[in-house]
Amino acid sequence: MPELKVAIVPVTPFQQNCSIVWDETTKRGAVIDPGGDLPRILAALEELEVTAEKIVLTHGHIDHAAGAAELAETLKIPVEGPHRGDKFLLDSLPADGERTGIPGRAVTPSRWLDEGDAVDIGGVAFEVLHVPGHTPGHIVLVNRDNRLAIVGDTLFQRSVGRTDFPYGDGPLLIKGIKEKILPLGDAFTVLPGHGNATNIALEKRTNPFLR
Repeated sequence: MPELKVAIVPVTPFQQNCSIVWDETTKRGAVIDPGGDLPRILAALEELEVTAEKIVLTHGHIDHAAGAAELAETLKIPVEGPHRGDKFLLDSLPADGERTGIPGRAVTPSRWLDEGDAVDIGGVAFEVLHVPGHTPGHIVLVNRDNRLAIVGDTLFQRSVGRTDFPYGDGPLLIKGIKEKILPLGDAFTVLPGHGNATNIALEKRTNPFLR
């Protein structure tokens, strides 16, 4: 089994967990959700000696996707994800940047992702789950061998993603968490888009939104 490694690079004033995921043997990997602060992300790649082969977006919010277009151009790598349901968010990144103060460029992925697709990260296959509710096109990346779920803003330690947007859907988000994420198993590590990592066993016991 490849030795999968993950490093977190907090970016933007929202302290979004941009993740660098790679195979330690080959040093090949991906950058997940580069929301901004690209010099910090590039410095981390250099320090870790990781070659990023792609960018993966879990969803289209500014703090997760604002830096994707520029980073893709800089490293000459493709962008994959999220689900096409978030196209309107990726198109509106410049306007969202003016509103939030986070510079953002619109980005069109080389590949949209659907439920059941596979994403190769450094030779490691991640399964795609479509878990809408926070945004219509939100995806979750799952590697069963390493018991790792990269969940973006669907599930947090003792909380869940916001759904108070015009396009948000709270019941749909909870349904997706309960039917797609929790059944992965208690031992799965959950890496959210903000805050500390958690695991499914802990969230089953302590998350008030999932009772």
